[in-house]
Amino acid sequence: MNEVFENNTAVTKLRNFYVKYQKLIIAIFILLAFLITAYIVNLQLEKKNNEQAAEIYNKWIAQEIDTEEGKNASNEFFQELTDSFPSSGYSMIAILNKATLEAKVGNLDNSYEKFNQLKEMSDGFGGNKLFNKIARINLARILYAKEEFDKALGVLDIYTTSTDALIHELIGDILSKQDKKDLAIEQYDLAKQKYSNEASISIVSMKISNLAI
Repeated sequence: MNEVFENNTAVTKLRNFYVKYQKLIIAIFILLAFLITAYIVNLQLEKKNNEQAAEIYNKWIAQEIDTEEGKNASNEFFQELTDSFPSSGYSMIAILNKATLEAKVGNLDNSYEKFNQLKEMSDGFGGNKLFNKIARINLARILYAKEEFDKALGVLDIYTTSTDALIHELIGDILSKQDKKDLAIEQYDLAKQKYSNEASISIVSMKISNLAI
């Protein structure tokens, strides 16, 4: 009898709770259903977008560029990819390739433009940290080459607590050019601590020695 009474009491309490908070419970269930549906739809859209981006990317990399007509077609594929799917990894890889090629042939202004585009595409909450870091490092290198040292440091200012030895070394190079020897040595020391290969450690050690003279 006690068990039956306790069960009835529990059911009554549960029913009373539901009656009291019925509207809130229904609203929560509707919200959860909406969020789950939106998540599934978003996954499907993302999958479809990636497939379309991959198709255009493959056409772009397969396009011959030996003729003027081929170059125009390649540019059209590139533009379609980056305009239609700016947040896609395929777009970011394409822009990275373009920016790197421009830098290799000495077109620093064009390279800067592409790396800056990559930085903006991968910036902010939900952005791609890896591509953003690659873009910022290369932007800083181009600005360093153009002797725009303050701008170069500005591009890297989000990495003040970086664990990346390469960034510390690059900041040290910029500070060295600004004749800020103590600050440069401080960055080189951080880079030296974080590098794991002997060749990089030796290079940074030489830079410290040259500043200490």
